[in-house]
Amino acid sequence: MKASAFVYPWDVNGDPEAPARLASLGVEQATLAAAYHSTRALTPRHPRHRIVTAEYAAVLYPPGGHWEGRPLRPYEAGDWAPGDAYGEAAAALAGAGLEVHTWVVLAHSSRLGAEHPETSVVNAYGDRYPWAPCIAQPATRAYLVDLAAEAAVRPGARGTELESLGWYGLAHLHAHDKTGGVGLGDAGQYLMSLCFCPACRDGYGGQGLDADELAAAVRGALEPVWRGAPSDGGWAGVEKLLGEARANATRAWRDGTARTLQEAAVAAVRAAAPEGFQVLLHADPVSYHCGANAGVDPAHILSVADGVVVPCASGPGLLEPFARQGVAGAVLAANLTVVSGMGGSPGTLAADLAEARRLGAGELRLYHAGLASDGDLEAVREALAGR
Repeated sequence: MKASAFVYPWDVNGDPEAPARLASLGVEQATLAAAYHSTRALTPRHPRHRIVTAEYAAVLYPPGGHWEGRPLRPYEAGDWAPGDAYGEAAAALAGAGLEVHTWVVLAHSSRLGAEHPETSVVNAYGDRYPWAPCIAQPATRAYLVDLAAEAAVRPGARGTELESLGWYGLAHLHAHDKTGGVGLGDAGQYLMSLCFCPACRDGYGGQGLDADELAAAVRGALEPVWRGAPSDGGWAGVEKLLGEARANATRAWRDGTARTLQEAAVAAVRAAAPEGFQVLLHADPVSYHCGANAGVDPAHILSVADGVVVPCASGPGLLEPFARQGVAGAVLAANLTVVSGMGGSPGTLAADLAEARRLGAGELRLYHAGLASDGDLEAVREALAGR
């Protein structure tokens, strides 16, 4: 089972021991961030720093000249990843014998939403989500497709993993977050993630819905939730709150919008990439889910991309809907958190790996080599040695 560890350029650059340390885990691949959202990250072994603050979503290499004059364009990183930080780290990792793939975060950028508020998701109350670009808007879609192609196909990369290639909604770790006071549940999260920007209002119209009436229905459905009523039950819960016809019409619009964006982005990456370049999506097999692991239809996405990276922090069960498709040659990679301080269980990695393999995983992803403690990394070494 091929294994890869996620890593940031700032974990590697300036630390001459980092590439060999990563290779010593027993992984064959490094999945290296080329375009990433804002974050505050620990670097527990770096000789020069312990905390890196990436202030905004940025590309970690010099963007190409083709962005000149375009209102929506990627931001260059600040001093946390200056110059061609990705290229420098990639060369060092390759020098340690690791195959390097790019890690590209797409529809997730608070700075884009702050500077271009019209690009953001707008909920049924009129609140904007600046971290969540609306993927239905033509200009935003064009930006995301071009960003995917450029950030994915960096020199020497053998493949890419595309994160956030779909809808982003309410759920988002934000600075000093204060949104946990009401348990929205799966259904409430969906209703609070429905977008009512002009493009989406037109989209609902194409599904036979009046956007104003739909927004009023969403607000009405959420009133009991704000008072403490449960809103769980998966998609059946959404249908209960919103009504079956309305719920399915919104899902038809959103699913179709995400599918066509995913098709366009993967096609653009392949057009820019050399022969044999691998294209994977970070994906959730429930198509109405939002976030970094984009909700997808398993059969559709495995007909578009070379495979998926599936979140398994809560167990490997989400692998099964993809494995059930029986697509020959499709990559199913189980993404396991190995940072104990972030809820991971590196001590159970061998057992988790075996269960993921049983459910169809052929590859392993480890989140995250740069953030993990020395003890976590030693547990990873032991587990991978027993593969």
